[in-house]
Formats: sequence, C-alpha cells, structure tokens
Amino acid sequence: MTSSKSVEQRMTAAALKASRDQDAVQALRDYAAAKARVDANTIRLRALRLEKEAAESRAAAELAEQKKAAGAPKRARTRSRSETAI
Repeated sequence: MTSSKSVEQRMTAAALKASRDQDAVQALRDYAAAKARVDANTIRLRALRLEKEAAESRAAAELAEQKKAAGAPKRARTRSRSETAI
C-alpha cells in the first residue's frame, strides 16, 4: 500500500507540471503575438520607406528635366592658343 504522503506529492507534482505546461503555452502565444506585431510594423515601415524613395527619385528626375529645359544651349568649344599653334 502506498502512503498518503507520496500520493499527495505526486498530485502536487502533477499540478505543478500542468501549471508549467500552461505557462509554456502562454509564453509561446505571447512570443508569436509579439513577433507578428514586429513583422507588421516592419512591413509598414518598409512600404513607407519605398514610397519615400520613389517620391524622391521622381522629384530628382523632374528637377533634372527642369534644369535641362531651362539651361542655355551649349556653346561651341573654341580652341585655345596652344591648340592652334600646332
């Protein structure tokens, strides 16, 4: 026959194990939720960065077009004295 103390110890140990298992499951859920939040924020920030870079690229292209259109026509290159002496 088993003593009542060993039965109590086994019951306590089983309850403790069940509690630890529940804590582990909850920790994994918390980890997964935090990872999902970080991933969503990363995706959002990446989209914002790409949008900003595209806008900057378009603005630079427009500025280059404006400078090209507004620029004076290029003058013909004149020879220097050293080139004409040859």
